[in-house]
Amino acid sequence: MTKQKTYQDRLKKLDPRKAVERGRAYFSEKEYGEKLRTYSSRIGTKIVYYSLLLYYAFKSPDTPKKAKLTIAGALGYLILPVDVIPDFIPVVGFTDDSAVIIYAVYQVISHIDEHVKEQAQARLVKLFNGEVDLEELEDPVEKAE
Repeated sequence: MTKQKTYQDRLKKLDPRKAVERGRAYFSEKEYGEKLRTYSSRIGTKIVYYSLLLYYAFKSPDTPKKAKLTIAGALGYLILPVDVIPDFIPVVGFTDDSAVIIYAVYQVISHIDEHVKEQAQARLVKLFNGEVDLEELEDPVEKAE
């Protein structure tokens, strides 16, 4: 049996929700929300929006397992306290987090539908206390077309 076949078999059997449950010590919705609330102004509107797109795409039952694994990895990296570039370093602290989030969005872009975008925009407005211009947001789906 080839490595690719073994990987495909394991992927078919994988339940993303159970995988996230096992990794709760490293990733939780609460920690993700706290990270966004605490650092949203430093991370920037665009990256917060992109991470919310990932979050709501992950929660969507229409998103396939493989995409959910990519999303879980990216969001997990965002909330991990250990980064390649530590978050507390001014200006560049979130550069690696941003790169991971942007990469993940473009990997799963076909699974970001209007409902996911609406949920992400609503949460973004709430996080920034309504001080966000949704018209200025770059829509990664439209940009990719």
